[in-house]
Amino acid sequence: MKEYKFALVGATGVVGRIARTVLEEKKLPISEYVFFASSKSAGTEIEFMGKKYIVRELKEDSFDEGFDFAVFSAGGETSKKFSPIAASKGCVVVDNSSAFRMDPEVPLVVPEVNPETIKDNKGIIANPNCSTIQAVVALKPLDDKYKIKRVVYSTYQAVSGAGIHGINDLENGIKNYGTEEKYDLEKFPYPIFNNCLPHIDVFLDNGYTKEEEKMINETRKILNKPDLAVTATTVRVPVFNSHSESINIEFENDFELNDLIENLRNAPGVIIEDDVQNNVYPLAMNANNHDEVFVGRIRRDFSVKSGINLWVVADNTRKGAASNAIQIVEKMIEMDK
Repeated sequence: MKEYKFALVGATGVVGRIARTVLEEKKLPISEYVFFASSKSAGTEIEFMGKKYIVRELKEDSFDEGFDFAVFSAGGETSKKFSPIAASKGCVVVDNSSAFRMDPEVPLVVPEVNPETIKDNKGIIANPNCSTIQAVVALKPLDDKYKIKRVVYSTYQAVSGAGIHGINDLENGIKNYGTEEKYDLEKFPYPIFNNCLPHIDVFLDNGYTKEEEKMINETRKILNKPDLAVTATTVRVPVFNSHSESINIEFENDFELNDLIENLRNAPGVIIEDDVQNNVYPLAMNANNHDEVFVGRIRRDFSVKSGINLWVVADNTRKGAASNAIQIVEKMIEMDK
């Protein structure tokens, strides 16, 4: 069996650490792993698959030794600089940042949804936004059968999506609740504990946030429906991990509810949790450490001719970031056989 050389950029960050866990679980046919980070984290010793590795500093010549694949989880500016360098050396980069997502020359891939676009890569493949990934896993089988006409997103996003500083803000809020102690906010403009912030990423001139615009544009690109009517409101909530989403969908075609549920049940990467009589529905705390997308509260929207409401939950640091990127690499390896 052919074996590959793999690089993980941003190996010591929140998503990088989870990517290492996913790689250990998947045991891909990779003969050599190399871990990169910024100069600040270079020299760190990590244990991976029973061996000790020294994290290297990412430099312009880092890919001269030849790699088959690299996953970048180090931020947009790092990706913009180093992804083209790696690609020029024959390495296929899967980038977790937003740097290349809307580039028409770069595939934006969720393996359960549009794996056929992987072959169109020119050395860089973009990993979508976490909130978009879990949504389109549920949307794709419904679009295939009923033709989606409009989507309304309302998201309830965990602080892990904002990185370690977002997590710290929630932890510090919990620690200081009920006291007069003041604490500095590291990430959010207001305390996130005991609060909801309808503000993820920066506000744009049109009143939407960048996160909302990402969901709108990425959904259109992944589903290959550039004119799809999509709108979004994205909210940060005091949950440590796993994003929850209320998704309202209007279809062009009518449906039988039981058929629609079975369609979702048979879709790749979807787990149905929908037994409201017994209080069974997807929960953020139960989605942690899973790669599947959990769907429940499936019910008709009676305000339109052919509409549905879904509650969609997934681990945003795994399926929404690290796992999806590794799954893309896994799919490329399958295609190379």
